[in-house]
Amino acid sequence: MSISARRLSVGVLGCGPISQCAHLDAVRKARNAKLYAICDAAPDLLARMREIHQPERVYHDFDSMLADPRVEAVVIAVDDRYHAALAHRALDAGKHILIEKPLAVTIEECQTLRQHVRESGLVFQVGNNRRFHPGWQEAKRFLEEEMGNVLAFSAWYHDSIYRYTFQDNLYPVQVTSNRARRPDTPWKEIRERYCLITHGSHLLDTARYFLGDIASLRARHTQAGEVHCWTIDANFARGCRGQLRLIVPAHADFEEGLQIYGDQGTVEGKALLPWFQRATVECFKQGRYSRLLGEDGFTFKRQMEAFAATILDGKPQLGASVDDGLATVRGMVAVSLAIATDTEIHLADVQGGVLSAEQAARVATTLRERQDLSLSA
Repeated sequence: MSISARRLSVGVLGCGPISQCAHLDAVRKARNAKLYAICDAAPDLLARMREIHQPERVYHDFDSMLADPRVEAVVIAVDDRYHAALAHRALDAGKHILIEKPLAVTIEECQTLRQHVRESGLVFQVGNNRRFHPGWQEAKRFLEEEMGNVLAFSAWYHDSIYRYTFQDNLYPVQVTSNRARRPDTPWKEIRERYCLITHGSHLLDTARYFLGDIASLRARHTQAGEVHCWTIDANFARGCRGQLRLIVPAHADFEEGLQIYGDQGTVEGKALLPWFQRATVECFKQGRYSRLLGEDGFTFKRQMEAFAATILDGKPQLGASVDDGLATVRGMVAVSLAIATDTEIHLADVQGGVLSAEQAARVATTLRERQDLSLSA
């Protein structure tokens, strides 16, 4: 990917963990972007991030940052429940947007936001950073150009009970504030919903990145103590089937992985925590394995560079679009409905956490009983 000589002027909203561990460094290290401004409601946190990252401007108020004509694009890295409202404000201000996954927390929010993006003509990218690992990109190229017809697909995402031991060593020392702004309603208390939104959005986006739209699915959820496990049988619109597995947290190492079997070749890939910045992906064809070695694995930086290249140079958008973001949220609602009703759910029927008229009568009672499982509750 060629890089523009000009650098995109970026403002980052939110100075919490994901910005400290990913976005602030990613913008600073990107070859075609610069960290022009940061914004956070907590003054102590903002002051510390200003000292460390030295942006040209700091803002306590998002609207003030949006009013700055030198801010060309914003990274929205705050609580999921704020995503939709803040993105609308940024679009109204004429700013391009890179928003952390998920796009929003209900289908209705995503649909309204998609319409606004289409009317704006601005670049809007969802932060599914795994799409930017060189190994994942090589696997997708191999699938499209050499593998032939896909016969079977499996993907998994295993969070780890040891995750924070790793992260504490990999991350910079975290800066926190008791003045950070958070929604009033507790979010993590419904653990099943929270884990599916937080981690399932990566798993479903990986499946769609490689095989396209999911037409229908069945799903089951099991729990043993603190461990939640989802198993999903997916039928893809392209005509093949796949299995997806999400475990949070697994009594094992953190790992994301995939296996794709075609009639001309096979792909197998495993990725560790993103902050290890590496994945092992092997492509097999005609008796030979091949794999990339030594490629830049800082996926947050690579997604920023691709985002900036689309804005500055008109390059095709490589990251997840607003349509991709909507499809992922719809998929997570479908998973919840499939679990609640123990039926196959067709994603085209899923509208705002309820089913189409043809199916609604059959499952209405069950849905009322299991309303806590709906992501749009």
